Amino acid sequence: MRAVIQRVKRATVSVDNRIIGAIGQGLAVFLGVTHDDDHGAVCWMADKIVSLRVFSDDQGKMNKSVCDVAGGLLVVSQFTLYGDVAKGRRPSFTQAASRETAEPLYDEFVRLCRQSVSLVETGWFGTDMDVTLTNWGPVTIWLDSLKNSTNR
Repeated sequence: MRAVIQRVKRATVSVDNRIIGAIGQGLAVFLGVTHDDDHGAVCWMADKIVSLRVFSDDQGKMNKSVCDVAGGLLVVSQFTLYGDVAKGRRPSFTQAASRETAEPLYDEFVRLCRQSVSLVETGWFGTDMDVTLTNWGPVTIWLDSLKNSTNR
């Protein structure tokens, strides 16, 4: 499981010019699923993201999580995080899980995040979406559950 997380002042996701998800201060999470992902990877990723300390405390240090600042999450599925351009110019997506594998894990990730974060908005899985965000900082973090051997 891979995620690109951006600390945002605001973010929205739209389909056909209609906003389907919006948050103010919080994290925009672009989430990709690969073939070997399982419940352990989902739990690790959800816990890591909701606990990630990227918001400033009173001393200006990144010491608070999205939960600590009562922020929101905007979670958008993004199979292109598994795009491989090592050969040629067109990305190969063979490492991205099929919809049948990825969608239930994506849904589980969202469900777990909702246990900790009061506002979790989503895009529509497998749909072309327009995502608009104001990256705050900018702060952008990349996570890969396979880099953490303890999640399996």
